[in-house]
Amino acid sequence: MQTKHHHPIPRRLWIIGGAAIVLLIGLIVGIRQYYFANLVPVSNNPKSVIFTVPNGDTITQIGDQLASRGLIRSGWVFDWYVHSQNLGSKLEAGSFALSPSYSVQQIASIIASGHVAEGIVTILPGKTIAQIKASLINAGFTPNSVDSALNPSNYVDLPIIADKPASVNTLEGLLYPNSFDKTATTPPEQIVRESLIEMGQHITPALKLAFAAEGLSVYQAITLASIIQQEVSQPADMTQVAQVFLTRLKQGTPLGSDVTANFGAIAAGQPPSLTYNSPYNTLIHIGLPPTPIGTISQVALSAIAHPAPTNWLYFVTGDNGTTYFEQTLAQHNADVAQYCHKLCSQP
Repeated sequence: MQTKHHHPIPRRLWIIGGAAIVLLIGLIVGIRQYYFANLVPVSNNPKSVIFTVPNGDTITQIGDQLASRGLIRSGWVFDWYVHSQNLGSKLEAGSFALSPSYSVQQIASIIASGHVAEGIVTILPGKTIAQIKASLINAGFTPNSVDSALNPSNYVDLPIIADKPASVNTLEGLLYPNSFDKTATTPPEQIVRESLIEMGQHITPALKLAFAAEGLSVYQAITLASIIQQEVSQPADMTQVAQVFLTRLKQGTPLGSDVTANFGAIAAGQPPSLTYNSPYNTLIHIGLPPTPIGTISQVALSAIAHPAPTNWLYFVTGDNGTTYFEQTLAQHNADVAQYCHKLCSQP
């Protein structure tokens, strides 16, 4: 009887097989890294772009168009994400307001949500007219109807419009943040009007007197409140920041607000920048910017009417969310060096 001999697999084949497995694992890891790296936003520029999805477009076509418009990094990654989340059947035709500052997940969600006929439209504190316009479009209103609704000349009968200088042709900062009901027949003008009326109701006679005591008109107070709204979020910090800014205005010192500089750059079609020389850049120009830079809350308005009894001249919000106030530039610079690395390294 013959004994069968089991020939061992040659060492060379083991090496080749092992190398193939390593390559395959490396390829899978590489594809996975590429996928996640390309889900993130293209940039931090919050500009809005009207993107239209025609009837009948495939997921691949939508992804390719998004990539060609600079709204996402990779059409292939968009395609993969939509399939992995089973969103393919939910993508809607229509016009959407998208931004290169949105992630693939956000963009897919907006297009998949479609244009809801009924629901709630929410205006949040600290949002610009451009961001509110995007929200209204994504709530189902057409871009043209939203442009028309945001024209100040539609609301000349409202007291809050009378507080706006005649030379200013924007509702920036004048819409009061709240949630508004929307039915299938609600025009966008109705939501804008309700928001403007509510703003007028929050500007009480007592607040007007307090603003005047600080040497501010109602519109100037709203403008300053819009800056405070975006600089800090805590009510106690807002009253102290109001004190800093009011002191600087009275001294003829630049406000030195990063958020105004970024707003001016974005409004001019530029990426956020602290050095772009716009009329809104209070790091460069003395006084208030020409208009508010976003929506405000009652807390921010009250902070200007009742600033803290402090004597700070500088403040910085650290990466931990805490705001540090100082009287001298040297102390302020020390705070920046110690507490503000990520936030203060922004362009």
